[in-house]
Amino acid sequence: MNFNITLLPGDGIGPEVVAEAVRVLESIANRYSHTFNFSEGLIGGCSIDKCGSSLTDETLADCKAADAVLLGAVGGPKWDDPSAEDRPERGLLALRKGLGVFANLRPVKVHPALIDSSPLKPEKLKGVDIMVVRELTGGLYFGWPKGRDIKDGRERAVDTLEYYDYEVKRVMELAFRLAKGRKKKVSSVDKANVLESSRLWRQIATQAGKENPDVELEHVLVDTASMRLITAPASFDVIVTENMFGDILTDEASVLAGSMGMLPSASLSESTVGLYEPIHGSAPDIAGKGIANPIGTILSSAMMLRHSFNLEAEAAAIEKAVDFVITDGCRTVDIGGKLRTRQMADEIIKVL
Repeated sequence: MNFNITLLPGDGIGPEVVAEAVRVLESIANRYSHTFNFSEGLIGGCSIDKCGSSLTDETLADCKAADAVLLGAVGGPKWDDPSAEDRPERGLLALRKGLGVFANLRPVKVHPALIDSSPLKPEKLKGVDIMVVRELTGGLYFGWPKGRDIKDGRERAVDTLEYYDYEVKRVMELAFRLAKGRKKKVSSVDKANVLESSRLWRQIATQAGKENPDVELEHVLVDTASMRLITAPASFDVIVTENMFGDILTDEASVLAGSMGMLPSASLSESTVGLYEPIHGSAPDIAGKGIANPIGTILSSAMMLRHSFNLEAEAAAIEKAVDFVITDGCRTVDIGGKLRTRQMADEIIKVL
């Protein structure tokens, strides 16, 4: 089969980890007789430097025309000026909006061989296998009005938390659908004791629960959820929550796996086009050193094969290869080893 993939390596360690994911995909293509056609574009800080924009219309058009998009990371100290008109993260938000991706899937699974890499006690980590579903199109990141002005002689900043019923309904339907293939439990995270938007969220979640009686639904306030992720993470199966809560909770959950470098993500739209990226940032402190962990990006490519291309066997092959090399003792610096970025990918490709 033939697939077109747009690569957006981005900034920092992004180009390093994306390059290794491409090598893994090429190995899959050879093994399963597929053709992956790669094209490359700019996003984030490197795009600002070269094109004057964190995401150009041309790059967005290329992404829309592709079967899937694989992204590295954006940002870095060079572009951190809060007064700048354009920032790397703005390009990422524009890409998500342009592709119409409405749900970000972040699996958090603790590998038995890496339990000691987590700061949590080992007994807390047994059985942890969570799928976080984060809504991507609404909330504070996109609500209007937003901005800064002077009111009553004081500088004021405004962000608007806004949700429409259809935005909540479609992400809730996805969460319940995923739960049916897992442990059949959905934890809907909100702040319904304070926020009107969360009351709408809870209302729609409750209705979804009635429509899916074979799935257990629980409502969890976000502060309680953040506590339970540390004290009882194995109590979760599928977590579904709004944009900002999901952003924060998934970074917290990453410590369960021992390193942010281990975790992939998939951002899905109502079409087959998806955006796939590791959850880690650009890590400018180690960029160019060849020591970044490529596993999060490699597992993101596996999610791409599964969700955008419907290649389940190929996706599972990558995941099993990663599992094998971790069990076999292969480690990059972030998880207590000495393997370099390319060496880790080499080990995975050997298994494939």
